[in-house]
Amino acid sequence: MGDNFLEELLQEAESKEVYQTEAFMDLILIQIKNLQGQIANNFSESEKEIQHINNWVLQRNMVLDERCKMLERKLEAFIRERQVKTIELPNGTLKMHKKPDKIEIENLELFLKNARPEVLTIIPEQVKPDLSKLKAFIKTRPVPAGVKIFEGQNEFSYKIRKEVDDGREEEAGSEVKSASNLRAVI
Repeated sequence: MGDNFLEELLQEAESKEVYQTEAFMDLILIQIKNLQGQIANNFSESEKEIQHINNWVLQRNMVLDERCKMLERKLEAFIRERQVKTIELPNGTLKMHKKPDKIEIENLELFLKNARPEVLTIIPEQVKPDLSKLKAFIKTRPVPAGVKIFEGQNEFSYKIRKEVDDGREEEAGSEVKSASNLRAVI
């Protein structure tokens, strides 16, 4: 009976040890879960901060962009007043150039019915207008029916000279479209 008692005591101690070890391992799992939650929370908070900073930067840059647009309008007014195509300046170049006219076929059926062969591209089983040939045709003859011409607008552009670290110069610039009071930087 003494051996059984000792064996039972030993088994009970071993099962308590296994139970305590499992409980300890479960606590470790809880710690890992809490740490992963903190990591996810940190990412969430950082995303909020990033969004907050991005909104701030957009707000600041919007003001700076408006200043750039105002200065670009001054440059454009300057070159238009001088009535020249190019002005070379120490820090950049101002240019005025006319964009080519744009042609649009408003009514394809009407155009094809009256079109001359020299302004068409014929692909087997498909006839369509050749816009480059049509452009050349219109320069010397009247505009065919069904065709609309959009006159090319004068366009202002500028390039700014920037010195790169190794002493070379690099140009960066912008084209500014101006039709009525609309403006777009490309």
